[in-house]
Amino acid sequence: MPSTEWWQRGPVPLVPDLLQPVAHILLQVGESVSDMVHDLSVAKWNARPAGVASAAFHVRHIIGVIDRLFTYARGEMLTDAQFDALKLESHEVDAQDVPALLLALHAQIETALEQLRATHPDQLAEYRAVGRAKLPSTVIGCLVHGAEHSMRHVGQLSVTVRVVRSLNDGQPADPASAR
Repeated sequence: MPSTEWWQRGPVPLVPDLLQPVAHILLQVGESVSDMVHDLSVAKWNARPAGVASAAFHVRHIIGVIDRLFTYARGEMLTDAQFDALKLESHEVDAQDVPALLLALHAQIETALEQLRATHPDQLAEYRAVGRAKLPSTVIGCLVHGAEHSMRHVGQLSVTVRVVRSLNDGQPADPASAR
């Protein structure tokens, strides 16, 4: 992993200045997630220590959050496919799902970066309706929240991964601690 975070690496090419922080967060999300989960076993991907959300959930949810919030930023409502993906976020993964899930994460981030590049700064304050309740937001509100909410789940993923790494297939790492 590079020694500097994305916000310290300079501007992301062709992203408007006002949207640079969003681009930096999204790129950091992709890099951080990949670094955290690169060698997790399937059991650890699906583990829910103390009932918390699994690594699989967090990665799927990050993908979905970016997709959904950037859809709202475009002024569109969600599709049936997006609602179906939302329902699948809490499902466990199989070994063959993991590479596809990480590819989907990076593809979603790249799609979001392309949207940022195509967003004119004059559009940022435009009204956007969010969700079925059509809650009020703006283009920049949706974009920032998509990035911020994703990074929030990176933090939660970090804790989950740290805990599951300390476990040996669901057993305490130290057999003496099981007594």
